[in-house]
Amino acid sequence: MSSIRRRIAAFAPLTPTAILALRDSDVPTGTKDQDAASAVSTIAPFATSLNGVDQSGNMLFKEMLWWTLGIMALIILAIRLLEIGWSKLRHVSAMSAPADKQSYWMRSQWSWMPSLKRNLIYAPLWKKRHNREIKLSSAVSIGTLPSRLHSIILGIYLISNTVYMFYEDWSQENGYALAAEIRGRSGTLAIVNMVPLIILAGRNNPLIAMLRVSFDTYNLLHRWMGRMVVIEAVIHTIAWAYVAVAADGYDGMNLRLVHDSFLASGFAGTIGLVILLFLSFSPIRHAFYETFLSFHIILAFVVFAMTWVHCATAHVPGGLPQLPWMLAIFLLWIAERLARMFRLAYNNWSKRGGFTEAVVEPMPGDTTRVTMHLPRYVDVKPGTHAYIRFMGINPWENHPFSIAWVEHHPELDKETLGEKASSKSELRRGTTSVSFIVGAHTGFTRHLYTKALKGGPHPIRIRAAMEGPYAGHHSLDSYGHVVLFAGSTGITHQISYLKPLIEGFNEGTIATRRVTLVWIIRDTESLEWVRPWMDEILRMPRRRDILNVRLFVTRPKNTKEIHSASSTVQMFPGRPNIPTLLKKEVEEQVGAMCVTVCGPGALADDVRHAVREVQDESSVVDFVEESFTW
Repeated sequence: MSSIRRRIAAFAPLTPTAILALRDSDVPTGTKDQDAASAVSTIAPFATSLNGVDQSGNMLFKEMLWWTLGIMALIILAIRLLEIGWSKLRHVSAMSAPADKQSYWMRSQWSWMPSLKRNLIYAPLWKKRHNREIKLSSAVSIGTLPSRLHSIILGIYLISNTVYMFYEDWSQENGYALAAEIRGRSGTLAIVNMVPLIILAGRNNPLIAMLRVSFDTYNLLHRWMGRMVVIEAVIHTIAWAYVAVAADGYDGMNLRLVHDSFLASGFAGTIGLVILLFLSFSPIRHAFYETFLSFHIILAFVVFAMTWVHCATAHVPGGLPQLPWMLAIFLLWIAERLARMFRLAYNNWSKRGGFTEAVVEPMPGDTTRVTMHLPRYVDVKPGTHAYIRFMGINPWENHPFSIAWVEHHPELDKETLGEKASSKSELRRGTTSVSFIVGAHTGFTRHLYTKALKGGPHPIRIRAAMEGPYAGHHSLDSYGHVVLFAGSTGITHQISYLKPLIEGFNEGTIATRRVTLVWIIRDTESLEWVRPWMDEILRMPRRRDILNVRLFVTRPKNTKEIHSASSTVQMFPGRPNIPTLLKKEVEEQVGAMCVTVCGPGALADDVRHAVREVQDESSVVDFVEESFTW
């Protein structure tokens, strides 16, 4: 037995089978007739069952892969817990302090932190580009680049999988035995990777709230894990086919694929994975996203079902050892789907209020304003998003949109929707209305806008449903200074923070003393999107003491439209000089600062670059980017 195999065997008992003994023994050289006669014992057995499979090594590397993922998650969890504790301490100590008494929190307490943020945490993969799409043409996009931190995490994951995959006994002379070993390892790792793959695909993934990592990041990891599963499944199939063809020829292999449910299900699963990989290529995915999503869900279910059958019908008593893992995958998938169904049912129906109804209004700039009147109270935090669907507009489709505005009503009577509750208990017995701004592009959003136009100047009412809210784990209450950048419909995410921040400022429950909103729009007609909500914000008590609004109109139809209402609400033509604007904010910084951005990828990259440029020991500037890359 080789030294490599002795080291692996030390982790678990390995009882050599006749096949393993044959693989590790020296086969004496005989005549050509003798070699042909012994072909059955040297080739065919390695194409069936667990013959030649290094099961102890597979279980070892299964544990190592899960520990690799688990250790990364534990490190992120520890960092998040420290961040939460630090922000709570800052919040409690600064919420009663005036602006000029928050200087302690304005300076970095660790000299190495600004450099770490600039060069790793907030850094793009290369120079500046991160969330701006890479396009081959106006119609063909190949996606975005991961950040530097994302690249390191992906690198650890991909390299560890590669090492675990090819840590084999390459010195053995029997190539068919080596193929069987690779077959077992690749199949094991493919199913092991399916477990986190299905977890990270879920909207109700508990790791989102636990680690405070956005669904967008998990979606990035999901895509790369899916690619790794496909690669390992293809290697698994090729390793088996290499031995099967040598033993029985192509005709014999094809005959077994047709008549053996174990082999047929495995081959069907691999074909399904390859189709999934092809459909998920960025140009195809971006060009036909809604179609891709439907096929993705169907094919994923088929792949999991075929893998289950493959594990259950193996010519091994009790099925393959990976069968319990497939059970876990199905349970996770079912649990996540049930969680979605529960959210839908809970949010959109109540005995007293009936079903959710949406008021849909066409807005300038090919945009739709949607207000959903939910039949019960729903707690919605700032910075959240929800998945919405409408009766009569592709009801099987649901898409995520940022929640721009929330109103809680103490009574179910629609005549009292504008009244305010006198206590939280009255609000919780009432209903909630949530509003969205939906830009019309293609497919679902275009159909929604077209239907809204049919109502003419009057809003239309549609039976609808909301699933959510999701996210909302970025609290700004502990920061003395908040800068919000929004581009176009990105205002929906940023405006959701304004009312709670001003209310908290008036009640003395937050540390924030200065809020600057920078909104870049094409023309002044876009102001209609949020006019009723902004009017309410501008009328709030002491709003002038905390909020400054900077509007930049890139293509004004008339220069007379550009005028500033006051010193705290100013309008400018053209695009903002983001580095200059942010440096000015830092010069007037109050306590710790948080800069957030929601908008087109180019804007997000500009803001990210500006935040990295102001990182030094004299100021604490955190950065949050709200995006959904698909």
